[in-house]
Amino acid sequence: MALVLNEEQRFLQDTAREFLTTNAPVEALRTLRDERNKTGYDSALWQQMSELGWASIILPEEYGGLDFGFLGLGVVMEEAGRTLTASPLFASAVVGASAILLGGTPSQKETLLPAIAAGETTLALALEEHNRHKPHSIATTAETTDDGYVLNGRKTFVLDGHSANQILVVARSAGNTGDSAGLSLFLVPGDAPGIQRQRTLMADSRNAANITLDNVAVGPEALVGEAGQGWSVLEPVLDRGRVAMAAEMMGIALECFERTVAYLKEREQFGALIGSFQALQHRAAFMQTQLELARSVVLQALSAVDETPEQLPLLASLAKARLNDLAQLVTNEAVQMHGGIGVTDALEIGFFLKRARVAMQVFGDTSFHKDRYATLCGY
Repeated sequence: MALVLNEEQRFLQDTAREFLTTNAPVEALRTLRDERNKTGYDSALWQQMSELGWASIILPEEYGGLDFGFLGLGVVMEEAGRTLTASPLFASAVVGASAILLGGTPSQKETLLPAIAAGETTLALALEEHNRHKPHSIATTAETTDDGYVLNGRKTFVLDGHSANQILVVARSAGNTGDSAGLSLFLVPGDAPGIQRQRTLMADSRNAANITLDNVAVGPEALVGEAGQGWSVLEPVLDRGRVAMAAEMMGIALECFERTVAYLKEREQFGALIGSFQALQHRAAFMQTQLELARSVVLQALSAVDETPEQLPLLASLAKARLNDLAQLVTNEAVQMHGGIGVTDALEIGFFLKRARVAMQVFGDTSFHKDRYATLCGY
């Protein structure tokens, strides 16, 4: 399992960095926030990203994809983290596409995957029902009818859920709340009768939504995977999402660190550059070591998606827990070293702090993944 990028992956990373730095700097996120953009991202930018092939990196060529592998997607996610780029890349091209790829019927794959690859269709996963990540604790119901299913329930923290064309709803068709058995996945059009979507503006100026399903009727063709066996699809989808989010957080931490070191070299206090203070040098050196350790973890987890999927659950939780801690450490230190101005709107460093705090909660915080890792290891 390689822990370095090959030539093609480095070229993709350089291309992504150049494109996003030019077309989607942090200032673009500030503009989206101030203008209260209705989608929360620049649709024209998303189309450009799709034309570059980023929405199709993990998809097979038969569906219009590049089949470039998950490690390739990871380098794009990292660069998106560096510029805090707002787009449906994570919700649609990572999570949604993975769900259809792993659990979809041939018809669903032929219809949806080329549209996702082209940036024409966006998906969002409606999973959470609590203020903490509890993927088994699903109370949303799916009752069988003569024509298919009727869905009822409430979802929260649905990333890009207010604007997605299709909502991938996790509902319980059997079993009790808290059981992994009995879960089913359904594709629901975003404008289906009985579905209400309330946009919520997060602390990081990105999008999530609260979704209510009130007697939403779907046909049997809406089922993704087998009825009651949705966890077998959902678990690897969540792990793919965790690894991709860890890659984005790696980019956030790297950019924060580099901006902070640059600030230490130019800010004067008591007649000296603050970068000359030994205490700050030690703190910066510690961050550097943690960044290098985290990079190895993320690369290994990204590689596992395609090369050793049997190791993915362990590595996904390891990567997410490690990057949660790293993002918290680096963004906290960045703000402290910048001083009071670090939390004001005048500097961009505060945007990284806020994005990190939201990303840390996506698909499980550190406590969740430490417990999961211990359970997987049999502790």
